[in-house]
Order: sequence, then C-alpha cells, then structure tokens
Amino acid sequence: MRRLILLLAATLFLLTSPAWAAGDPRVDDAVAAWARGPLYVDPDFVSIADSNEMVRVIAAVKVPVFVAVVPTGEWFPEKGDTELLAGRLAAANGKPGVYVVMDGDRTYGVANQVAAYAPDWTYPDGEESLSRQLREYLDGVGPTKYGTPEPPRTTPTPAPESSSSGDDRFTAGKAIGNGLGGTAVGMIGGGVLGGIVLIVAAVATPRRRKERS
Repeated sequence: MRRLILLLAATLFLLTSPAWAAGDPRVDDAVAAWARGPLYVDPDFVSIADSNEMVRVIAAVKVPVFVAVVPTGEWFPEKGDTELLAGRLAAANGKPGVYVVMDGDRTYGVANQVAAYAPDWTYPDGEESLSRQLREYLDGVGPTKYGTPEPPRTTPTPAPESSSSGDDRFTAGKAIGNGLGGTAVGMIGGGVLGGIVLIVAAVATPRRRKERS
C-alpha cells in the first residue's frame, strides 16, 4: 500500500510540474540542501568552497538568501541563461528570498516574492575565494520600498524580432519595378529634353535663312 501511495505521489508530481523541473539534479539537490540550510555546494565545487565562511556571509544579509554553487553553461537545460536557472531554483524551492547561483566565474541572483534589490550578476576581481565573491554580490542586496514582490522568470527570454520590416526586404519584383521605373523616368526626361532642342532648332532656322538672304 505504501509503495502505491509513493507511486501515485510521484506520478502526480510529474504531471503537475513544469517540463524544466524534471531531469535537472542540480535543482533537486539544491532544494533538498536548502531544507537544512541556506547553502548548497555541488560535489564538483566542494574542494574550493569555504562553506562555513559562506554561511556566515549569508547570515549577515537582512533578507532571506539561498545560494547554490553549481556548474552552468550552454549544455545545461537553461542553455547558459544562469538568471533563468536562478529563477527555476526559486520556483522549485517555493520560498521568498534572494536566490544566488555561483559557478566559480560569476555570481548571479534574482529576487523571488520579496521586496529586495538583487544585482543581475557580479564578476570576481582576480582569484577570489567563493566567500569573497559571495560577499561582494550580497553587498548589493537589500530590502527596497520600490516595486512589487514578484516571482522571477522560469522560461527563456523570447528571441528578438527582426528590426527590418517586410516592405524593406529585397525581391526580384521590386528590383525589376525599380529598374522599369528608372527607365521610364529616363525616357520621359530624354523625350522632354529632345523636344525642347527640336523647338529651339525650328525657331532658329528661319532666322538664319533671313540673314543669308
């Protein structure tokens, strides 16, 4: 009976969860770690993470902070959009706060359902420890009276539309039309000019004949 209940619960989770929530162990492992504390460090970063100091840095912030030190990149579900990963971590955890993602190179963050300002990202100045990188990022985090607490985005940003309109596109028909138009204008202009020359010549011819006589 217990196995049946667990199976039904797992099935319900898969049916009600968004597609991105399935198959990303970084999200699952971070949420599980946050149930015990505000910091999750991926096994690949354990050797370089000064975790105790990082926890002390997090505790000094006046708003709830959840930090995940995980690998990122184009080959992960977020396709290199680390801000998107932070938003998905926030949605999966479901608690208000500032969610920070660190990959050893940059530090990214988003505010989730909390009146707080969070920098988009910061870049370390030289070979800094993770706790120093985290402190520099969290120095820019704090409560704010401006704006309404909202959830971060959990879907990719739409690709920008082309700036050129359809009427400006090159087509063979337009090229031919422009060519014919130019030819017609040239013919009309040439005809008018030729007519003027003929009229002047016709007026001048009788005068010359009179002068000779």
